[in-house]
Amino acid sequence: MFDHKDIEKYEFEDVPLDQDIYLMGEEWLGDYEKTLLDGLNGKEWTAPGFVSYAAARYISADSIELSWYADIYTRFHEVRVHLPRSSFICCVGCQNYDEKPRIFVKDDWLTDIHKRTNSVFAIVDVDGVKAALTRGAISNDQLVELRARLDDLAAANPNIAFVSFADSLLLKMNWSFGMWNDPTKAVYEPEQILHALPEIARVYQTALHLQVYAVATQGRNEFYGDELMHVSPSKNHVSLNSLGIPFAQLQAIEQAARIGVRRREHAKASLYMDDRLFHSLRWKSTYDKGKERRFPYIAPMVAYGCNYVAMDLTATLERLELPGVPLIGSDS
Repeated sequence: MFDHKDIEKYEFEDVPLDQDIYLMGEEWLGDYEKTLLDGLNGKEWTAPGFVSYAAARYISADSIELSWYADIYTRFHEVRVHLPRSSFICCVGCQNYDEKPRIFVKDDWLTDIHKRTNSVFAIVDVDGVKAALTRGAISNDQLVELRARLDDLAAANPNIAFVSFADSLLLKMNWSFGMWNDPTKAVYEPEQILHALPEIARVYQTALHLQVYAVATQGRNEFYGDELMHVSPSKNHVSLNSLGIPFAQLQAIEQAARIGVRRREHAKASLYMDDRLFHSLRWKSTYDKGKERRFPYIAPMVAYGCNYVAMDLTATLERLELPGVPLIGSDS
């Protein structure tokens, strides 16, 4: 297929890195070959099918690590995904005619990344809890009050899952993207978790008289469906319907931030975010997010560099737009 001197054909190992590419389902393979050859032979250029925007970042023996751009219209939303060799069909380009490389993939794999439920995760940690426990400043009554206040807060935010310990709180909110041929409404509003953080901070301040900070990232679920969490009928098993990778990522950011504070690379902050989540937020046009400093951290299951930002929560919320618009699909 694609036999023409102006068409570049790339093997799995030779897919171009760090440049814009398209992902396309194998159902469009024949149609695209025909229209591309027609265009090169002087006929009208057309663009069949639908594309997803991406960039290849790292190629291993078994997979290609991609930046998948779930939305480039209402926000800049980059998600890490792995394309297995078994789902790779071919990669072609025609850059003399401004045709970017297209990776054709198995239809079920492309459907999976579009329709799978993903999540935004955050952990809220109490600052100074060890010292407070040492001096006996936290009582059982205070912890009961904290739990009751968090119950009320969870009831007021049904789209967010709350899992609490005395000194930390784990938050999870699902999002989905959908496909061009899927009537499911696509929703991605990580700002909801951020807007809940000031009230969470007030709850801990009221109950324990301590300050908190938050760490936030996003991750892929390995469970299909929209349930935030599962509670067993016997009430003694709770599943967050996710692999542990996002939680390990939260810990990696938190650990790197503590080192950064000790080394005086940045001051203590009330909010630390993975920079891909940071970029995906709906910022006011007056805010230049490019000026925000990035700091490196090592994330599990990621082959290339990751960064976090250290920010003031109040200032962050002031720079965000009000609740956003749903995601929209795209065609080529």
